[in-house]
Amino acid sequence: MRTARNILFTLAAMSIAFSCKNEVKSVIQQSTDPEVTPTMLTTDITTLVSDSGVTKYRITSQRWEMYDESDTPNWVFPKGLFLEQFDSTLKVEATFECDSARYLKNSKLWQFMGNVRSWNTKKDLILTNELYWDQNKKKVYSDSFIHIEQPERILEGYGFESNERLTTYKLKRPMGIFPVNEENRKSSSARRDSLNALRADSTLK
Repeated sequence: MRTARNILFTLAAMSIAFSCKNEVKSVIQQSTDPEVTPTMLTTDITTLVSDSGVTKYRITSQRWEMYDESDTPNWVFPKGLFLEQFDSTLKVEATFECDSARYLKNSKLWQFMGNVRSWNTKKDLILTNELYWDQNKKKVYSDSFIHIEQPERILEGYGFESNERLTTYKLKRPMGIFPVNEENRKSSSARRDSLNALRADSTLK
């Protein structure tokens, strides 16, 4: 009888162990994909971002998705972003606003997308559809159509390079320089919309 009970006990233990193994596998199979599932999701956020204890910029967004466990850790702002960049005294040096944005943490690269609007301390307004800010190289650049409104003139062209404060910049392929007046503002705005539409259409094709 004792031998029979031992055999039954052993079979029961093996059955329990087998069940536990199956449960562990089931959990692994149901694990989330870090490439598409954010490690943290925040809505209606306004926060300061620091680097090495120094406040660098402030971001405001309706939705902030963090993918910190992705192969390429990144932040995504699918519903727009407003970013203010600070100097060492916390004065705003440059401002970026866009329809959506992505930040690659390891390379410290910002990508601003859709109706990108940027300002510097001289109140120059820079408009484009896509803009990059490389924090490691301390530069801002784009290959898209660029419309720049300065106090005295309007600049247009393709391709853009600048320091990260947007105070020293150039157009790679300038297309025109126009004096500032209401008629030129309207016509340049129409040209910008037309060129952007053509660029988007050619990209889709």
